[in-house]
Amino acid sequence: MNEKTYNPFDTAQKQFDHAADLLELNQAERDLLRNPVREYHFSIPIRMDDGSVKIFRGFRVQHNDARGPAKGGIRFHPMETIDTVRALSMWMTWKTSVADIPLGGGKGGVICDPHHLSKSEQEHICRGWVRQIVKNVGPNIDIPAPDVMTNPQHMLWMLDEYELICGEKLPGFITGKPVGMGGSRGRTEATGYGVMITVREALKEQKIKPENTVASIQGFGNVAKYAIELYHKMGGRVICVSSWDEEDKTSYSFRKKDGIDLDELTKITDSFGGIDKSKARDLGYEVLPGDAWIEQDVDILVPAALENQIRADNTEKISKRVKILAEGANGPTTREADEIIQKGNIHVIPDFLANAGGVVCSYFEQVQCNMNYFWEKDEVLGKLDMKMTSAYLAVSDFARTNKMGMRDAAYVISVNRVVQACRDRGWV
Repeated sequence: MNEKTYNPFDTAQKQFDHAADLLELNQAERDLLRNPVREYHFSIPIRMDDGSVKIFRGFRVQHNDARGPAKGGIRFHPMETIDTVRALSMWMTWKTSVADIPLGGGKGGVICDPHHLSKSEQEHICRGWVRQIVKNVGPNIDIPAPDVMTNPQHMLWMLDEYELICGEKLPGFITGKPVGMGGSRGRTEATGYGVMITVREALKEQKIKPENTVASIQGFGNVAKYAIELYHKMGGRVICVSSWDEEDKTSYSFRKKDGIDLDELTKITDSFGGIDKSKARDLGYEVLPGDAWIEQDVDILVPAALENQIRADNTEKISKRVKILAEGANGPTTREADEIIQKGNIHVIPDFLANAGGVVCSYFEQVQCNMNYFWEKDEVLGKLDMKMTSAYLAVSDFARTNKMGMRDAAYVISVNRVVQACRDRGWV
């Protein structure tokens, strides 16, 4: 599939349609959940450092809030589209549902490239985004969080602007904040750790010891790094990672067959996850094409970057040795590729289950903010482990009992919970 023609919302809708067929939903239920309940498009005028004024396009989509306030990140990306945001908001609905936390699904974004914006310009965009959407978000309406190319500092600027407008302290408005300013300990690790908690449980089911496995991971951002950290603690070995090169406008894979060193790679990585090619070579890494991560002879593949990375045209590159595909990214596998993979012996841990750790810990952060009482890191990570393990086992048991794939099982469980909430409210 040509990436330029790829529409993530089309993929999200096809996935939902399949789940709707399995659940035999009626037309009203399908119509309600196939599209967002509301979405906002707005312009953000920003005075740049050179004195000029530039207009940035912003979005916020609330897919469904039957089970609780909408929840979802805000991403800054030069290629951001409303269809990407729609898809991500829908996936967030299923993610909060499969994790069984009382939230709905939302997502936001701004078309911009932080690589080429000063710190001051980024702050103005954050505050401008809040000003445009302030009446339609809030602790009991829609709670944003960090996403691609946004971070705790961006969240704090947004919180500050929201509190200035509202005239009161409302730390539960947004999650992913710095620790000490309403942020939760363990939040930074949560998504990556959550991915590996599900991998750990999958390996247990297959009676495979983690120390006897090898993995390849796409990406070297927050999710990938902490997934690698926990996987190394489990005894596993990562031999390949990939990262985006801003200068060359392409990605590269970095391979070391005896295992990568997370600390040494982190030291030569920029703030956006880009690894320095020259320094990596000096450290003994092979620098390969960006898609080389998918064809490594490993037991575990973890796409932890962007959507549309595993497609019908590259699934044949996946080694026959691969036993587990854990989707750390949102929507990395197209529907067509998924159908091909299901015919093999690869155990797929679908994205909205595998990477639910982030939203689970965001929920913990919101709870702590509302209580004004914050937990220690070990307590947060312990609660995360319990929640992710419980969610994984529920999906795995359902899949086994009903003789269906993990993705279908996760969709049936999550969509059914949302549909039931909509029915109970009298919406359908």
